[in-house]
Amino acid sequence: MKKHILITGATGMIGTELLPALQQQGHTVSILTRKPTKLKDVQVFLWDVYQQKIDTQCLAKVDTIIHLAGENIATKKWTKERKQQLVDSRVLSAALLFKTLKEVPNQVTTFISASAVGYYGDCGDEILTEDDANGSGFLADCCEKWEAAVDEGKSLNLRVVKIRTGFILKKGEGGLAAMDKPIRFFAGAPLGTGLQWVPWIHIRDIVKIYLAATDDSNMKGAYNACAPYPVTNTTLTKGIAQVLHRPVWPFTVSETVLNALLGEMSTVALMSTNTSAQKLLDSGFTFNFTQLDAALKNIYQVPAN
Repeated sequence: MKKHILITGATGMIGTELLPALQQQGHTVSILTRKPTKLKDVQVFLWDVYQQKIDTQCLAKVDTIIHLAGENIATKKWTKERKQQLVDSRVLSAALLFKTLKEVPNQVTTFISASAVGYYGDCGDEILTEDDANGSGFLADCCEKWEAAVDEGKSLNLRVVKIRTGFILKKGEGGLAAMDKPIRFFAGAPLGTGLQWVPWIHIRDIVKIYLAATDDSNMKGAYNACAPYPVTNTTLTKGIAQVLHRPVWPFTVSETVLNALLGEMSTVALMSTNTSAQKLLDSGFTFNFTQLDAALKNIYQVPAN
């Protein structure tokens, strides 16, 4: 069934891939953005989350909202002000959408939101399912407030889906770009102990998850958006080095060094999150990439043997 979908955060890592994928499936797409922009066959509406202003015409004929908006976790050091901005950009944006839904006649039935596996905090080797409790630390606290804001959609009788995103593999962007840069310059090494679990996912599969959540009315609640076989930081580092034909140093970058360089934000690299994808698999979802080596070869366009 073709739908009219409103996307926030459409110019981000996921949004730039998801928008054309939705159009290819025949859906009509509108976006909410902070700055005027032009996109082919897309209606563009403006909003200001911090001023709580929004063009209410954005809801016209929309039945599904995909909410990806939120300040980037890893672009700036986590000062007190920055951490508040990271939370507010997620919580206040959801609140503004629901406020508008309450005040403006609409036909929205589905609200699909990004979240993150940071919800669980640092859990070592523990296998984490969507039923596990919220963890501790700033990322866990941010995700808890984020998801609580999204869950307000239930009071409007919306089908609410929360996509707890793992480490996205997309060439030249996000965490992968941060990891492959030193490797390219022959300075690659695992971080911290190197034993922390990284719940990776190929960009094509994260887009496919959002497409599934859009189409499948049985999908509700939280889903771990990660490949079925997470790997350690050491394995990920060596995997990237292998496809780039670079060596990896036989030592790790210590937590002390990372803290000195990144401050509290170093927890992003040091956190161990061994997430299970079973709930997603049980929904009938099939991954394009379940093995890290195949995913990396596809990202970097390395011919298969």
